[in-house]
Amino acid sequence: KGANRSSFEASLTRELRARAALYGKFRISTSQSTVYIDPLDDACDLDGMTEACCRVFGIVGVSRAAVCEKTMESILKTVKEYLPEKLFGVRTFKAEAKRSDKRFPLDSMQISAEAGGAVLSACPRMRVDVRHPDVTVKVEVREYAAYVHAGPVKAAGGMPVGSNGRGLLLLSGGIDSPVAGFMMAKRGLEIEAIHFESFPYTSEMARDKVLRLAQI
Repeated sequence: KGANRSSFEASLTRELRARAALYGKFRISTSQSTVYIDPLDDACDLDGMTEACCRVFGIVGVSRAAVCEKTMESILKTVKEYLPEKLFGVRTFKAEAKRSDKRFPLDSMQISAEAGGAVLSACPRMRVDVRHPDVTVKVEVREYAAYVHAGPVKAAGGMPVGSNGRGLLLLSGGIDSPVAGFMMAKRGLEIEAIHFESFPYTSEMARDKVLRLAQI
C-alpha cells in the first residue's frame, strides 16, 4: 500500500495481539511484509494460536516454522529433525529458499539444493517433483534467524479489520446479515452490530441465536 503500509500493519498486529492474549505470552513483530509470532514460554498454546491466525483478516497464509541459526549446518540439522514429522505420508516435495539477508554465503538456489538433499536423507521414500509437489519445503534466511517449514496453511485473506473504517450491521436471526457482516469485515471494516429484540414477539431462543452469530 506504499506510504500507508504502516497503518495497515498496525491494524493487523493490534488484532493479533488481542487474539494472542487468549493463548499465552507471545512476541509479535513485522518485517518485510511478514508477521512473526514467537512464543515466550512453553505454556503457550501454539495450536490454538495457529488456528486463530488463520481466521484473522489480512493474513494470507500461516506457517508453523522451526527457528535456527543462520548457518547451513544449523539449517540442515533443523530440516532433518523438524520436517520428517510434518512430511509423514507425503510422497513428493520440492524445496524453495528465500534469502532476505544477502550477506548469507549461499544463494537461494544453493540453499534449496542443500535443503532438498537433507529432506531426501531424512525421508528416503520421498521423491522430488518440482512441477506438482504434494508439499513445498521452505527455508527462509531472514534478518535475525533462519526459518524452516513445510509451507503455509491458507488463511482468511482480505484486509486488516479497522483499516477501512467502521460500519454498523443490522444483525437479524437469518443468514444474510451475518454473511454481509463477514464480507464487510473482510474488506477491512470494524463492525458494530445492532439487533432489535421485541419480546414477547421474538423469543429468547431467537435472541440467543443472534448472540451466537455475533460471537462467530
